[in-house]
Amino acid sequence: MSIEAALAIDLGGTELRAALVDREGKILAFAAVPTQAQAGPDAVIGQIEALAATVHAEAPGLSILGVGVGAPGPLDPLAGIAVGPPTLAGWQDVPLADILERRLGLPVRLENDANAAALGEWRFGAGHGARSLVFVTVSTGIGGGVVADGRILHGRRGLAAEIGHMTITNEGERCVCGVVGCFEAIASGTALGRRADAATSAFDGSTLRRLSANAEVTGRHVVEAARLQDDLALALLEEEARWLGVGFTNLLHLYSPDVLVVGGGIANGFDLMAPVIGATIRQRAMRAYRDVPVLQAQLGRHAGLVGAASLVLFDDLGTLAAPMPVGPSTYPDTRRDFNG
Repeated sequence: MSIEAALAIDLGGTELRAALVDREGKILAFAAVPTQAQAGPDAVIGQIEALAATVHAEAPGLSILGVGVGAPGPLDPLAGIAVGPPTLAGWQDVPLADILERRLGLPVRLENDANAAALGEWRFGAGHGARSLVFVTVSTGIGGGVVADGRILHGRRGLAAEIGHMTITNEGERCVCGVVGCFEAIASGTALGRRADAATSAFDGSTLRRLSANAEVTGRHVVEAARLQDDLALALLEEEARWLGVGFTNLLHLYSPDVLVVGGGIANGFDLMAPVIGATIRQRAMRAYRDVPVLQAQLGRHAGLVGAASLVLFDDLGTLAAPMPVGPSTYPDTRRDFNG
């Protein structure tokens, strides 16, 4: 009896990744290429087809049930349409799920990439066993997803839980969305790096500039310097932790999850920030919300792939999904390749 698995696609503006994932969340095959983000939908969809063939060749004996795709928003997960992701040129109302169903001959589920990562952490990572979860990724920006009562919270047109663009102050740098005070503009890895860059200068002898080779300082450099007990980096990371604590307090009040999970590049410094994040939540949250655990994500960069696969392998309540129907393929040779 062949092992059942899902083909997972993580469509990023920089990197396109594919994997075959089993029902235990284990990645059985993996491949990645730089995304041809400026070449338009046809070129990128061609890349997806090629990656699908590559990972299948690594594990040819699997029974592939379908395709789960995590893609940048905005998108409509129910209709399977990429509405207009800003990181992909020319992607305006692209019916990605329908196109891939025809090309691959398999049923396709499309989901926002942050929601897919939230699902991955909920089913197999730090949120395993919880009924509800808020997942926050702190990296170039701040994004996330919400699992409420065992289901991803989509909201109108799939646009719910745009965590990075809640307003947490009326000061600071203007966000890329045009508004002052967004959580993302204040507490993202980009914002942390910007503060560190402003506090130092090239060839000043600081640890931060040494780590950055006297180029632009990033949030990653701040975490690295803090681990070396650099005073400036520790102060910057403490400020970052306070802002994260403010934002997390809002999320606890809004969604009342069983657990809040933090991922993304800046989460590599979570252990250094956890005490101040916790103290800020205890100071600002109402008493009933103060005992919600705030945990570091466990799946790392594969959370989105594992979550995308789970769209196919499980139904919304976490039970094993029944096989999904798909119409006749206009690419029968491709379908035979995937299903043996």
